[in-house]
Amino acid sequence: MRRPRKIRPTLIVLCVLLAAWLACSIRPPAMKQVMNIRDGEPMPGGLCVVYGDAYQIRLGGLEKLHPFDIRKYERIYLRLVRDGLIEPSEVFVPTPISTVNLLRVHSLEYLEDLKKPHLIARYMEAGAVSILPASVSDAAFLEPFRAATGGTLLAARLAIEHGMAVNLGGGYHHAEPDRGGGFCIYADMPIAIRVLQSEGLIRRVMVVDLDVHQGNGTALCVAAGDDVYTLDFHQGDIYPTPKEANDRDVPLPAGTTDDEFLARLRAELPNAFDAARPDIVFYQSGVDGLSNDPLADFAMTIDGMVRRDAIVFAEAKRRGVPIVMVLGGGYSADAWLAQFRSIRNLLEVFAGWNRE
Repeated sequence: MRRPRKIRPTLIVLCVLLAAWLACSIRPPAMKQVMNIRDGEPMPGGLCVVYGDAYQIRLGGLEKLHPFDIRKYERIYLRLVRDGLIEPSEVFVPTPISTVNLLRVHSLEYLEDLKKPHLIARYMEAGAVSILPASVSDAAFLEPFRAATGGTLLAARLAIEHGMAVNLGGGYHHAEPDRGGGFCIYADMPIAIRVLQSEGLIRRVMVVDLDVHQGNGTALCVAAGDDVYTLDFHQGDIYPTPKEANDRDVPLPAGTTDDEFLARLRAELPNAFDAARPDIVFYQSGVDGLSNDPLADFAMTIDGMVRRDAIVFAEAKRRGVPIVMVLGGGYSADAWLAQFRSIRNLLEVFAGWNRE
């Protein structure tokens, strides 16, 4: 009996590249309108939306080996457009983050390590990625992360100028100065903070992280100095382990409900603002606290997430502090819908959205 032939890694790579090319060639028209770097327009009320087609990881299905829905950002953008909440021309399309700015937070050794596909596979929690050539893994994975990281920086600039901004991506709060992890490669919020501080646009910063997993990477990246105050709500008994120290950690138990979470947030948030005295707020708004999320154990609903985000925006607006929101995690089928509904609510309540 003849032994079956083994599928060669080269053939796998070629099939993946072909599938990725086909996916790119059939983009919806609204995606084609955010392919090129350009300025957009602030929404009424000053809310700016940042997004680009380059955020999307397209690798013939290999991107689906992690439970994170990498199409989440695309789904949100397309639904916002379909429902007439934004026009593609209003969306700001960012420049990818530069190596110079990556080095404000990450070590050169780490950036060199990212040329090794097996390390990217580890950080992305997708072992099959290790078979890819370095050039393919860079183009397929690292370029989208650099684009979304550039989006966080642009959104922060727009928030300073107009008051509020949402990056339909970002929130990579597990990325540390010398390594990635938890589907996070670049520490987008710390990078944006250090760039803006170096330019003298801001001095004191507050990070509000309400993703169900602790932002261990953010805590490490901004640990030096007292110019960044971090408030972090998370489930206390899940990844990452061990936890890092934030200025204010609020570990919550499995089964936390909307009412329990929101009551604690209302109690903690004003005190954190008083302690931070920020020039800008970076808000990590991950929705992996939803009750059906496979990687956590909270019992929150989509309505709870919408109310949660509104509380953070309302406090920043009341104090006249610019706020930039990044989307962070969320691994359930409803993650994209929760964030779409929240952004719709922000447009209606804080941006005075009205197409009539």
